[in-house]
Amino acid sequence: MQILFYILIVFIGYSVGRIGHIYLGHTKAPHHWIYGLILIISGLIFYKYTIGQTSFYFGMGHFISDLKDFLQLKFFEADKEGKKRFWGID
Repeated sequence: MQILFYILIVFIGYSVGRIGHIYLGHTKAPHHWIYGLILIISGLIFYKYTIGQTSFYFGMGHFISDLKDFLQLKFFEADKEGKKRFWGID
């Protein structure tokens, strides 16, 4: 049951990242993979607590939703105009 809970947390993190990408991707702001990485690191620091584990898995989903920008090392710029999809990694 705990595994399903953390899979749900990863999906919620992914969903928040994708929704943010669709609605806020045109703004000149830090890419959300940075926030995901911060959540992963803080989750690892406090992993023995439930909030740390939740932060880790939420951060993983959030990070995965912007993996392409991480691989291209985009830090602070607006996304290119184009069709935005929910199911994808931008």
